[in-house]
Amino acid sequence: MISEQEILNASILIVDDQQSNVRLLEQMLGAASYRCMTSTMDSHAVCALHRANHYDLILLDLQMPGMDGFQVMEGLKEIETEDCLPVLVFTVQPGHRRRALASGAKDFISKPFNLMDAKTRIHNMLEVRLLYKQLEHSNRALESLALHDALTGLPNRLLLMDRLSLAIAHARRNKGIMAVMYLDLDGFKQINDTLGHDAGDTLLGMVAARLLAAVRQEDTVARLGGDEFVIALWGLSHADDAAKLASKVIQAVSQPYSIQGRGVSISASVGVGIYPTHGEEVETLMKSADLALHEAKSTGKHDYRMAARTDQLTATRS
Repeated sequence: MISEQEILNASILIVDDQQSNVRLLEQMLGAASYRCMTSTMDSHAVCALHRANHYDLILLDLQMPGMDGFQVMEGLKEIETEDCLPVLVFTVQPGHRRRALASGAKDFISKPFNLMDAKTRIHNMLEVRLLYKQLEHSNRALESLALHDALTGLPNRLLLMDRLSLAIAHARRNKGIMAVMYLDLDGFKQINDTLGHDAGDTLLGMVAARLLAAVRQEDTVARLGGDEFVIALWGLSHADDAAKLASKVIQAVSQPYSIQGRGVSISASVGVGIYPTHGEEVETLMKSADLALHEAKSTGKHDYRMAARTDQLTATRS
């Protein structure tokens, strides 16, 4: 629900070429306790003002010299791409009402103003507009939750698969290479067993931050669950770059942590798969990196291993 205070704090732009009308609307809105009002008598300035401020409501006169209200609304449609113009128009011409609504306005007020009618329409339109924005925000939050790990904020498996597909397509189109690093923490279960799961969750968040700091801005760090992370490396110049990054990641993760006032040490094992040498599709490349990780953990941990060629993949990680 939208509170009365939220409505009164909404941002409103008044657009009219007659100063007397602007003053009348400012006085009316001020008397009704609206707090965030801006006005302009220049219709050419409306789109730039809205692009900069994203008003919750635009009170727009239709008949203005140079650029009328219909032309203003056409310009606003380029900013409000979802066809939800926050526009309430004023008109003295009854025949303009239907055209105004067809042009994108959500409501209209006849001139001369009936102050009670105008206040009611402004209040109702603001409530609907703010509810729409609240719903839009909630939908974006739900979309983000569906694509990100709740604990670390990193991309989850679903978003990772999409990023990997894009990275492979980019490498294929440019006849380049990219890589996947599959990372697992060595001894993470012991941290959970000795310090508890809250400490384990804190450690995972700290590891995520170090991974993000260790790789390049264009790379993707994802958490698959538990203590498993995957890093998609875009546009590498040479396969050796992946090896260098793997060493850098292991070193970053292996530096001491302070959790609950206690020093904590942990290491990481990494498996690396290179496109196209170790796979040309997402699933094959992920399997190559996963098998390389299994080898790194089984031969001493705290190290990385490069994957075998795809024609040598005969094992399956247990």
